[in-house]
Amino acid sequence: MPVYRLHHFPESGNSYKLALMLSLCGQAFEPVWTDFAAGVTRTPEWRAAVNEMGEIPVLEEDGRRLTQTAPILLRLADRFGLYGPQTEEERFEILRWLFWDNHKLTGNLAPYRYLRAFVEAPDPADLRFLGRRLRDVLGVLEGRLQASPFLALPRPTIADVSACGYVIHGAEEHGFDWSRSHPAVAAWLDRIRALPGWRAPYDLLPGPRMPLLDPARLEDAGAASS
Repeated sequence: MPVYRLHHFPESGNSYKLALMLSLCGQAFEPVWTDFAAGVTRTPEWRAAVNEMGEIPVLEEDGRRLTQTAPILLRLADRFGLYGPQTEEERFEILRWLFWDNHKLTGNLAPYRYLRAFVEAPDPADLRFLGRRLRDVLGVLEGRLQASPFLALPRPTIADVSACGYVIHGAEEHGFDWSRSHPAVAAWLDRIRALPGWRAPYDLLPGPRMPLLDPARLEDAGAASS
């Protein structure tokens, strides 16, 4: 069986996507904590040694370094025959939602959560901009999950593994109480938590944590989550 090492930091939803997929596939991995908050991934040394793109996560598979979560999820699905497509039409649909997640859902929720929960004095304009975009994106997610139990297909796929990466964190971080604001999303997360091998983000990704800041600090700037 392959030997996996996952370069991560605990708060990274993209790292969680890969850790969760490995867990769902019954695969162990060695976690390699990276000091993202200190800017380690942006140093020339780290880019030369680990990932030229300067991004986390990086999955080592038998010593080969793999980057970018979507193609890695596809690779794992194909390798282990789990949570992937069975037909060309299914592959297209999974890719469609994977790209949507990367560009729209993760692309907006990840920076919003990071600014809200882990940055002492974020620019209120950035939070308002991301918040407006999130309301639209989350409306798409809620509508899809009202019509389907899972995102791309009637069964769970890597599209769900990818899309849950940031959504599944707590309201204390992203500010959303899904059961109240997006009940179909809340029910979908419960279905994901029921999958064999599921584990919570901070259970799968060990290491020193960034301080979680009080969202009340944002209220005067009008940047608190709705």
